[in-house]
Amino acid sequence: MTVTHRSIRSYVLRQGRVSNAQQRAHDTLLPRYGIPFSPNAIDLDVVFNRSAPKILEIGFGMGETTAEIAANHPENDYLGIEVHTPGVGGLLKRIAERGLDNVRIIQHDAVEVLAHMIAPSTFDGAHIFFPDPWPKKRHHKRRLIQPAFVTLLAERMKPGSYLHVATDWKEYAEQVLAVLAAEPRLRNTAEGYAPRPDYRPQTKFESRGLKLGHGVWDIVFRKRP
Repeated sequence: MTVTHRSIRSYVLRQGRVSNAQQRAHDTLLPRYGIPFSPNAIDLDVVFNRSAPKILEIGFGMGETTAEIAANHPENDYLGIEVHTPGVGGLLKRIAERGLDNVRIIQHDAVEVLAHMIAPSTFDGAHIFFPDPWPKKRHHKRRLIQPAFVTLLAERMKPGSYLHVATDWKEYAEQVLAVLAAEPRLRNTAEGYAPRPDYRPQTKFESRGLKLGHGVWDIVFRKRP
């Protein structure tokens, strides 16, 4: 299996406040719904105890969108990767509240997870919604969507599977579009940007931004057969 060495991370572990409810969910539910990082590949059919389409979500924030999508699509299994404890606790709380059994979480760096834990041709889809845009030019090297990462991700996707990136930073959207278009195993499903697919709900933050005239760009590619 390909091992990717990563020296520049796309995130910074900040000392954000963890609410009592988030910490309680993290402590009590992560052993049930979490998957510890391991240098060995895992079998997601075994993890979910069934054979079903597997969708990856990288950087799920507070988990609102992940929980909504998983609840609306019980036929799919969702693997969420997030490094920040408040977000992991937030999603775990939503999993318990909504009785979701089709979501699992790995609290670790996504690049290392993909490189070590995931076999090639695993995922039927991948979601990267509103990744950190690192807007200052000197920080662009920290952006998640880079050629080496896209190559690794494409290896972990099945032929015909989709990759959906959404961002509210136009300049980052332009970079994402260029990087994905340069990956030979991927093809754009639209002429440029795609309409927002029905499965991606609008967050309150997004809706507020749209009312203020801010843009959101959805980019959907598929892996070639």
